[in-house]
Amino acid sequence: MSHADDQAGWGTTEGLREAARTTIAHGRAVLGIELGSTRIKACLIGERSQVLAAGGHEWENRFVDGVWTYTLEDVESGLQEAYRDLVADVRLRYDVGIESLAAIGVSAMMHGYLAFGADGRLLVPFRTWRNTSTGPAAAALTELLGVNIPMRWSIAHLYQAILDEEPHVKDVAALTTLAGFVHQRLTGRAVLGVGDASGMVPIDPRTHDYDETVLQRFDELVADRAPALRLRALLPEVLEAGAEGGRLTASGAALLDPTGALREGALLCPPEGDAGTGMVATNSVAPREGNVSVGTSVFAMVVLEGPLEQVHHEIDLVTTPAGDPVAMVHCNNGASELAAWVGLFTRFAEASGTALATDAVYEVLFREALAGEGDAGGLLAYNLLAGEPIAGLREGRPLVLRTPDSRFTLANFMRAQIYGVFGVLSLGMRVLASEGVRLERMLAHGGLFRTPGVAERFLSAALAAPVAVGEQAAEGGAWGIAVLAAYSASHAQLDLARYLDDHVFAGAEVRTVEPAQDDVAAFTAFLERYRTGLAVERSAVESA
Repeated sequence: MSHADDQAGWGTTEGLREAARTTIAHGRAVLGIELGSTRIKACLIGERSQVLAAGGHEWENRFVDGVWTYTLEDVESGLQEAYRDLVADVRLRYDVGIESLAAIGVSAMMHGYLAFGADGRLLVPFRTWRNTSTGPAAAALTELLGVNIPMRWSIAHLYQAILDEEPHVKDVAALTTLAGFVHQRLTGRAVLGVGDASGMVPIDPRTHDYDETVLQRFDELVADRAPALRLRALLPEVLEAGAEGGRLTASGAALLDPTGALREGALLCPPEGDAGTGMVATNSVAPREGNVSVGTSVFAMVVLEGPLEQVHHEIDLVTTPAGDPVAMVHCNNGASELAAWVGLFTRFAEASGTALATDAVYEVLFREALAGEGDAGGLLAYNLLAGEPIAGLREGRPLVLRTPDSRFTLANFMRAQIYGVFGVLSLGMRVLASEGVRLERMLAHGGLFRTPGVAERFLSAALAAPVAVGEQAAEGGAWGIAVLAAYSASHAQLDLARYLDDHVFAGAEVRTVEPAQDDVAAFTAFLERYRTGLAVERSAVESA
């Protein structure tokens, strides 16, 4: 985040507060909303992209009839709760309400399947990115199209539904993503940012629109089973960063703020996926730059200088919010298993009569991990709660493995757990390295990096590349989509990369960790055992 506010000479803390209050009261603040896997965040920023206030709402996906899903009722109520929490934070900090906004941006977890009928009714429960039931469709489409089609992409879900002869297919009139759904509820417009759209159907790098060859081949492929289907007719319009995605309608304002205080009229930027907003939040939208986002899932995005030579099932080809090609390594499993262990230790501290806040427990355990052996003392930790396509697993089983001579200490255990978060990611990144893709640095964000000097050090070892963490690492995509909304509202003539450099990140502070040779060698040894140990994971999936 820029320190431009401090440099602008606003002076005292009270002066900063009054300036922020004026920005909010005059409707010049910008709102970013991101619907993540476990938390819906709302972030209000000022005219220099500084965070003014934040709100949030915890939620969880449901596993219903073999499908990972969220209900649309949960989406709407969670959206309202996050906004209400933000308004309360604004009132507490500045003693003012929110009546109007300059701009709004909506981001959400990418991919999955939201299919609607002509009457706007959801035809089947939302199938999130976490579902791995589309293997046959993804494999067939990858072979047909000559580009990797991951199991979580919307086109794979649609084709699988066609292969399975699901009765709802004949009634599908529109497809969108979660961000697209919320955006349409706020504006009435069926549009998507190009980055989010690239998780539905492959994008043509020349036009920054859906690939016409893909659309034609898909229609031909399904002609016998779904003769009336025309894929383009189902898809939202694609917009690049900086475009206007619509305006907040009266009904949209009422949805977001049922109290009626918020007025219609705010500009909305194109809705984006969490991968794209993570790139913006870390200022990694230029070639040879990349970012790693860690949450319920973990993924790396690397902006490419040119096309890859081969198709790799481990690598997705998506785009930045500006439409530039990106190689994405997406892992279905991130920090959830680590969080479960932290919860166990939190409860132990409470039961012992020495209760600690969750953040304090993370701090203690992460610091302990630094004292662990480089290869985690022979321990292995698998964070696989769900299936993991990169590892060839249709389901997940969280495991901790050790041999009789492993050094089973708390320090080694925690190091193995953190290493485990990056295990599958590292396997995928090694495929990208084999293509000769060069990295100048990786920028990391997510709550895992709140304890300085721990997770970024281990990630640097896993990637054998410098890892940088910015001041807003824990804010993540809610701030990133707010910045994209401000970019649209500014009508700037600069491209996105230049806008971020000049107007958002000028003077920003980051902490950077260079990969230490000993750490890289130690993680490499861990990863070889991790790769071999996947046989145990597969056996566990087959057995229980």
